[in-house]
Amino acid sequence: MKILLLGSGELGKEFTIAAQRIGQTIIAVDSYENAPAMQVAHGFEVINMLDGEALDRIVAKHNPDFIVPEIEAIRTERFYDYEKQGITVVPSAKAANFTMNRKAIRDLAAKELGLKTAAYRYATTADELRKGVEAVGMPCVVKPLMSSSGKGQSTIKTAADIEKAWNYAVEGSRGDVVEVIVEAFVKFNSEITLLTVVQNNNPTLFCAPIGHRQERGDYQESWQPARISDKELYEAQDMAEKVTEALGGAGLFGVEFFLADDGVYFSELSPRPHDTGMVTLAGTQNFNEFELHLRAILSLPIFEITLEKAGASAVIAAFENSANPSFSGIEKIASLPKTDFRIFGKPTSRPYRRMGVALVNDTLETPIEEIVERAKAAAALIKVNS
Repeated sequence: MKILLLGSGELGKEFTIAAQRIGQTIIAVDSYENAPAMQVAHGFEVINMLDGEALDRIVAKHNPDFIVPEIEAIRTERFYDYEKQGITVVPSAKAANFTMNRKAIRDLAAKELGLKTAAYRYATTADELRKGVEAVGMPCVVKPLMSSSGKGQSTIKTAADIEKAWNYAVEGSRGDVVEVIVEAFVKFNSEITLLTVVQNNNPTLFCAPIGHRQERGDYQESWQPARISDKELYEAQDMAEKVTEALGGAGLFGVEFFLADDGVYFSELSPRPHDTGMVTLAGTQNFNEFELHLRAILSLPIFEITLEKAGASAVIAAFENSANPSFSGIEKIASLPKTDFRIFGKPTSRPYRRMGVALVNDTLETPIEEIVERAKAAAALIKVNS
């Protein structure tokens, strides 16, 4: 099968490796040359994926069996036409359109499906944001409708923060949608990602829940399994199944939840492997999240997902701009027991850009806090140099 991968970052790179291991052909697409997935794909294209005509040209040129989106900034309304041409859009054209825009997925979850979410409003101007803040109260969180990895996300604690939050959200927005969502701050105890695998002809499966910690809206560490009660897990699985069923298609979804004293809150959903799910590269499961996504797409039956080990991932970040980043300390992390790492191969760096990840695993009896600390210490050994 030929797969057109739209977005070629680190998640796309691992997906490409998984696909090549079972004989699939990958054409990697992104807005810049030498993106991580391009380095391991069979071919690549460099285009602005918000240019619908450019997107049409490469689809016609390669005539793929599958189109697999990896990022948000894509002219996703074209996907409906591609489906009519007989191309499978992953998970589906509807799912890609709804989940690439926080407005559509939040309204689907809260209004149509009745899932428990934080109170929220939308704003297209700073004045509308001010009114939205008044409606949901402070503190509250502001996010662009289209963004990734926490870009443009901030917390408003006082009225003086509103204009700054608006400007930051607009700067961090992907695509051509100038609109934000403002959410009431949920007093949560923890947050989890529930990797949900929707199959074409077999039951929906769930990975063990993944806990994570964020800074600047971007994950810093993730761990599996996360501590969660049976009641909370049932609530999260029920909500995840409802929203993924409404979106249709097959593939792996990263569904995010807040765990609070008054129950489980639906937060967000990604129709693809999730950054916090990179912990599965530590060998925590019988299949990592990229293998699961691929198998679900290809309608290869997945009998079960088993938790094999406890594990953690920790981000290796850059702290300065560089047009030619290099890495030191690799021999130190390589010498650690039950530890691995990935260097993504991004051609440039900037402050806080995710350049790699440290991975640690141990027995299921090992305290997860200990494994997380070992992953953080391992990540700190690798320095990104300009």
